[in-house]
Amino acid sequence: MVIRNVMQMTPKPPEDLESFLLTIRERYDALSDRLQRIARHILDEPNDLAFETLAVVAERSNVQPSAIVRFAQAFGFAGASPMQRLIRDGLLQQDHSLGYAERIRQHRYAAPGEEEGPRELLSEFVRGNILALENLNHSVGMRELTEAIDLIEKADTVYVTGFRRSFPVASYLTYMLAQADKRTVLVDGVGGLHLQQTRGLRDGDVLVAISYAPYSAETIALVEAFAGQGAVIAITDSVIGAIAKEGALVLQVRESEVRGFRSLAASMCLAQSLAIGLASRKISRATS
Repeated sequence: MVIRNVMQMTPKPPEDLESFLLTIRERYDALSDRLQRIARHILDEPNDLAFETLAVVAERSNVQPSAIVRFAQAFGFAGASPMQRLIRDGLLQQDHSLGYAERIRQHRYAAPGEEEGPRELLSEFVRGNILALENLNHSVGMRELTEAIDLIEKADTVYVTGFRRSFPVASYLTYMLAQADKRTVLVDGVGGLHLQQTRGLRDGDVLVAISYAPYSAETIALVEAFAGQGAVIAITDSVIGAIAKEGALVLQVRESEVRGFRSLAASMCLAQSLAIGLASRKISRATS
C-alpha cells in the first residue's frame, strides 16, 4: 500500500520540451522560492540548462546544485541529467532559433575585452542588439502579433504604461498609436496617480504594460487593477514574470545585455511593429 501510494505521488516525466515548459508554468506558484529560481532560469535561459554544468547553472540561478536535482525529481525525472537531455534534445529540434538563443547566451556571459575605447564599446552594443533583434524575430510569432493588434484595434481606449527603464518604450508606443488615430492614454504616474489615471476604464479597453525585471511596483499594481476589467498585453522578459498574469497576452522580449547594461532596441522594434501593423490594417481596409 505504501509503495503504491509513493508511485502514485511520483509524477510522470514530461515527454518533450514543450510539455515540460508548460508544466513548469502551471506549477510555478506552488514551488518553493529556490525551485522558483530554477524554474525562471529554465524558462528564460533554457540553453544554460542544456549546455552548461550544474555548477554554472546553480551559480547563475543563485541556488545549490542539489536544488537543481530536487527540481528535476519534482517533475518526474530520475535526476538532473535526464532533465538536461530532454531540454537539449528539444532545443536541437528547434534549430531555427537555437543559433540566436545560444549566441545571446554566450554574448551575455562573455567577459569584456581588453580594449575599452568608445569604438569597441559601440561595436559591442551593436552586436548585442543585432542578436536581440534576430531573436525577437523568432520568439514573437504571427499569432501573438495578430492577437495584440486585434485587441488594440477593437479597444475604445488603449492605456499604455511603463516606468523607469520601460518608460521610453511606453511613451514611444503611445505616440505611434496616436499617430495611427487610436485613442491612447499614457499612464505615466505623475504625482503617484498611476491608478487614478485609469479610472475612466471601460469594458473592452486595453492596457499595454511594459516592464522588465526587476518589475516596477506601479506596473504590477496597474495590471492587477485591470484584471477582469480589460484586456492586458504584457511586453516583458519572462512568461512567468510579475506582469505575465493569467489571461494576459504576453509578448516576450529578450534584450541584449552589455557590461551590465540592457538595451531597448528589441522593445522599440516591437512597439513599431504593433503601431505600424495597426495603421497598415486601417489603410488596407479603407482602400479595399
